[in-house]
Amino acid sequence: MPKKILDSSTFRSIDARRTPGSRFSPCVALIAISGLLLLLSGCVQRRMIVRTQPEGAFLTIDDKPIGHTPVSVPFTHYGTRELSIEKDGYESIKVDQPVKAPWYLLPPISFFTENFSPKEIRDQHVFDFQLQPKTPGGDGFLLNRANTMRSNVRGGTVTVPAR
Repeated sequence: MPKKILDSSTFRSIDARRTPGSRFSPCVALIAISGLLLLLSGCVQRRMIVRTQPEGAFLTIDDKPIGHTPVSVPFTHYGTRELSIEKDGYESIKVDQPVKAPWYLLPPISFFTENFSPKEIRDQHVFDFQLQPKTPGGDGFLLNRANTMRSNVRGGTVTVPAR
């Protein structure tokens, strides 16, 4: 039995059933549209790939240890990253590396590409670094200074360290 609703203006009863022409209620239509938008929702996968020659150098990004190269690191935000690369027998590298967003991931376009893109977007940034072998002259300077200081101490001359 259909529910009866009283119309406040005329106090007559009105049948609350759907009319024969309407198939969906607005609530069902809203749920269907929401589900469709969720199925079409996009995804952006951001990766930073760091490679060195020779491989096996230890990588630190923004003072966080990452691992040995080659390495692939996911990231969320674009900007400048501080990369530190170290390997025994090679000069250490410390560089401020800019990671720029592509045009389709700049605001306000990024809202639509990240949320409504029908396929996954992959944004990869590859950074290659060539490590240079350490020069033997660097250690020789330190040994010469140590020998000079040792001879000064034996001779009775003590130098005050510079501050």
